[in-house]
Amino acid sequence: MPPRQPPPPPGLVIVDKDRGPTSHDVVGRLRRIMGTRKVGHAGTLDPMATGVLVIGIERATKLLGHLSLDTKAYTATVRLGAATDTDDAEGTPVGAPADTSRIDDEAVRAAMAPLTGDIEQVPSAVSAVKIDGKRAYQRVRDGETVEIPARPVTVSAFDLHALRRSEDGFLDLDVVVECSSGTYVRALARDLGAALGVGGHLTALRRTRVGPFTLAHARTVEQLAESPGLSLDLAGAVATAFPRRDLGVDDAAAVRYGKSLPAAGIGGTYGVFGPDGAALALMADRGEAARPVVVLAPAG
Repeated sequence: MPPRQPPPPPGLVIVDKDRGPTSHDVVGRLRRIMGTRKVGHAGTLDPMATGVLVIGIERATKLLGHLSLDTKAYTATVRLGAATDTDDAEGTPVGAPADTSRIDDEAVRAAMAPLTGDIEQVPSAVSAVKIDGKRAYQRVRDGETVEIPARPVTVSAFDLHALRRSEDGFLDLDVVVECSSGTYVRALARDLGAALGVGGHLTALRRTRVGPFTLAHARTVEQLAESPGLSLDLAGAVATAFPRRDLGVDDAAAVRYGKSLPAAGIGGTYGVFGPDGAALALMADRGEAARPVVVLAPAG
């Protein structure tokens, strides 16, 4: 038997996902490329979407549930003049195409304004939202009629960058969206089309940022297959995503054993680093004590 390869170092791989594969498909490819089963993802992307997908490797998978990925940014194309049952180009058209000849950029921007800020949004019926413990998309596939309640989201930017008319009479809008986690850009396309009375759906979606991670960090799966490697090692990932607390030798040893420390006065979860710069744990203040949220470098 050939000698077993050592596991790769822990860290994050920021993938620039292609259109077509699911997020789970990308994880499968990365397991083969990186040579480990300990691979997970945060911030799922639909198959039709491209762009930033955060992948954890080895011990960095422990970070995924704690990463602050609460803001996201996208570029997208919205087609006005037709609605679909999935609110995107993967779905079946609903109703007849509508005339968009009367709609100009001023009308589009006016309709975008109420969809910006703190809003109540009804997620797309074909979505991963759970209804009584079952995903909405599975209920739709099972032939059920799905009604999802509106929920609060924040759309901090919904900007029109270009407007062009297609040869078949539709109106295509290139837009930029910055929003909170849980916002469906497909639903923005649907609601914009409804507000203009012509229907609308999403034809392209590219995520340019999730939390602090951008396309500047990202590589395609093909690039990773040719040259495997991390985007950020464990220390770099923690330093990028969390506030930082540096420790001396004695406190660092205590944290490795999962012990508490005096509170640091830092809000939320923060990264704790040893004298050598190694990421030891994520911690959070609880009253006068700082308690480990997850230990990344246990005593060994």
